[in-house]
Amino acid sequence: MLFVHEVHCVKGAREEQLEAAFRDGWMPALAATGGARLLWYLNLAHGSGAAYTVVTVTGVVDAAAWGALDERVRTGDLQGWATEVDGLRHRSTAKVLVPVPWSPRREFDLGSVPVSGHEHELTLYMEDTAWPFAGGLQAYLAAAGTLYGETLARSKQAGRSILEMEAAFQPAFGTAHPTEVVLWQKVVNHEALLRLLTTETDPARKAPGTWMHDALAVRDQWESRLLRTSSWSPLF
Repeated sequence: MLFVHEVHCVKGAREEQLEAAFRDGWMPALAATGGARLLWYLNLAHGSGAAYTVVTVTGVVDAAAWGALDERVRTGDLQGWATEVDGLRHRSTAKVLVPVPWSPRREFDLGSVPVSGHEHELTLYMEDTAWPFAGGLQAYLAAAGTLYGETLARSKQAGRSILEMEAAFQPAFGTAHPTEVVLWQKVVNHEALLRLLTTETDPARKAPGTWMHDALAVRDQWESRLLRTSSWSPLF
């Protein structure tokens, strides 16, 4: 399965139009033919980065379905939609992601993904994008799949989880920087997240044997985004 990850820098006065274009245009258009579904529509949380930033993730069942979707956007029935959406943004960037071997979720049943646009509670995701050292992608994946995964598991067992990892991705060959990993994590404790943002990190969390310490052997460049789902995002 492939995941088309897009970051939209939206014109401020067109924010609601972009949302409507995905809710009322993109989502049902994909559902009408199969092979792809809009999975997430998220807004960058206020105060955590550039204003009017939207992230969308579209799931595509395989490379053939991706090719068919590409044709629809470039020359087919979605060409007009793409032209309209492009006029609502200053710019956009995209990459095609594939799940890493130890990702908690590697497949989605696209047929069961909601397309009705029904409203629900809002949820927060923390998207961590890491750039391992040159030549160190596999070393990073091994460390994240063991030490970081174990760190999250211990926090959950102790009842003090902030995040739960839903998926982990890397770019498909030829679509983005090859040495990159994206961790897709749901925020499950808002109060604990607030403490993380407002207090210094406990030195014990940076001691040898912890993820914060040992991960420096495989990367020291990474970025976090706090993303809030829309009230109709198919997944949340």
